[in-house]
Amino acid sequence: MLTPGECWVITDNAAGNQRQALALAEHMQRPVRHLRLQLRAPWSWLSPRFTMGNTRALPASQRPLFAPPWPELAIGCGRSAALLTRMLRPLSGGRCYTVQILDPRIDPRHWDAVIAPRHDDLDGANVLRPLGSLNTVDERWLADGRDACPLLGELPQPRVGVLLGGPRRGIDLDDDYADRLLGHLLARHRSEGGSLLVLASRRTPTELIELFRQALRDVPGIVWAGPDDGRNPFPGVLGWADRLVVTPDSVNMLSEACAVGCPVHTFTTAPLPARIARFHQALRAANLLHDIDDTTASPQPPLRETTALAGQLLARMAQRQGD
Repeated sequence: MLTPGECWVITDNAAGNQRQALALAEHMQRPVRHLRLQLRAPWSWLSPRFTMGNTRALPASQRPLFAPPWPELAIGCGRSAALLTRMLRPLSGGRCYTVQILDPRIDPRHWDAVIAPRHDDLDGANVLRPLGSLNTVDERWLADGRDACPLLGELPQPRVGVLLGGPRRGIDLDDDYADRLLGHLLARHRSEGGSLLVLASRRTPTELIELFRQALRDVPGIVWAGPDDGRNPFPGVLGWADRLVVTPDSVNMLSEACAVGCPVHTFTTAPLPARIARFHQALRAANLLHDIDDTTASPQPPLRETTALAGQLLARMAQRQGD
């Protein structure tokens, strides 16, 4: 059975995976059903390679969610979702068009389309290769962010948004890194004034957040680290920012920052892991990313790829239906 027009978005609970999949689904001209599903062991360990007994891959409480009628389109993001989007092709008799975001680490032929950023070095006839990650940032989204956070617009310019990620393999965002980053931010603030709008992520260590709170207590702006600081002002910060500074660890954060159209800067203290280094180099080659103390012209060309990718997928789906 097939529900005409329905699009399933399948993710785990990772916010970055959800944002990418939902951003793409928003452009696919179909009603969307978002399934947040968690695989059981051993499927969670071996997804999407291990398919034996995959009808038991989900806990019993979630199995009724992943059941007929099957959708016309399924978009998954992340390794756990890759097993489920892979399963949907045979389950639907090939009628569900399956899209997997991020490199599934196996042959992409198991899906109708795979969207993997260029720095993943994945090739195939059905592979689409954006420069960055998918997101919803466009002029309307930025305007909505400004409308939702009008007080940020009253802060002195230049308003510098600072997006903090967290440590990951090969990238140490520790106290020393935070001290050095703060040194650059405060030195520039002394020379040009303005305000600093600091946003932490779920991965930002608590000690780094406290360092920023103490160091910036007399500087106009905000430090937001979670619900205790009020509603998440992320859209407002991007909407009002004259410049953005982003830690080097997150492809998603850098992609969202580069979609704004203002200068984007980063600060590195050591060589980056190869995959992230390729992404940084591609952004720099496109004049989208700059060193923290660089003076750059504003506005900058925004990196907005989601709409075009959705158009390619819609064309491929239409072609398949016509064949």
